[in-house]
Amino acid sequence: MLNLGILISGRGSNMESILKAIKKKKIPINPAVVISNKPDAKGLRIAQKLGVDVEVVESKGFKGSRAEYDKQIISVLTKYGVTPKNGLVCLAGFMRIISPEFVKKYKNRIINIHPALLPSFPGLDAQKQALEYGAKFSGCTVHFVDAGMDTGPVIIQSVVKVKENDTEETLSKRILKEEHRIYPEAVNLFARKKIKVSGRRTIIS
Repeated sequence: MLNLGILISGRGSNMESILKAIKKKKIPINPAVVISNKPDAKGLRIAQKLGVDVEVVESKGFKGSRAEYDKQIISVLTKYGVTPKNGLVCLAGFMRIISPEFVKKYKNRIINIHPALLPSFPGLDAQKQALEYGAKFSGCTVHFVDAGMDTGPVIIQSVVKVKENDTEETLSKRILKEEHRIYPEAVNLFARKKIKVSGRRTIIS
């Protein structure tokens, strides 16, 4: 069985949705470890309550490069069996850009969720970007992580209609509901070996 490592920085609501789906035996994957770069991340307590091991690799005050920091993350992942051959890494509100070295080592084994329909509105404040642009539809995207910013091959997307009276908060809330639905679905597809990457495309069987 595959081993799953989840990286968080905050509450980790997407992490929680994945772990609960695993607990209900909807996803055939072992939740090996949750790692946070912040020792006070609320998601650590949530993961512990769900019976998952947690680790902190603190980034604040770290003097080395991104690659050197990521080596510490990789060391913890390896300790829990989340390897490039038998692991999946999920970014769930992990507020760091991971290094090209990390991406290369875990090629097509790191996935992320973004609160917009990529390639539209990458980066921070995607919901705000969508509203300011006047988009009629937004949504969320689960994608493989590559060396760019939200540029990896798309796995699943969900569309959310933008309402005339939407604020950043109301739109974010509706998008988050869809995030909690499609992220576990993407992990399930990966765990069941249903995803094939062909260039920029993913083929779901």
